[in-house]
Amino acid sequence: MSFENLHAETVGEIEVEGKVLVIKRIKQVFHITAEGQDRETIERVLEVYADSCPVAASVKGSIEISSELDLTLA
Repeated sequence: MSFENLHAETVGEIEVEGKVLVIKRIKQVFHITAEGQDRETIERVLEVYADSCPVAASVKGSIEISSELDLTLA
């Protein structure tokens, strides 16, 4: 399996609560280059991947996670 056509940018947004830095939001952008016939599958995976992600499950309810797709058709 090759991941040369996929990379992600992830940014955490931090706020101060009292004197403690707290991660409030995580924004992800997935950059993918793929064939046009794969678009529907890629979009479906992006909608459900967090349900199987241990990190997302661990912070669910305390940190807002958003994902965006940047799809380039090959």
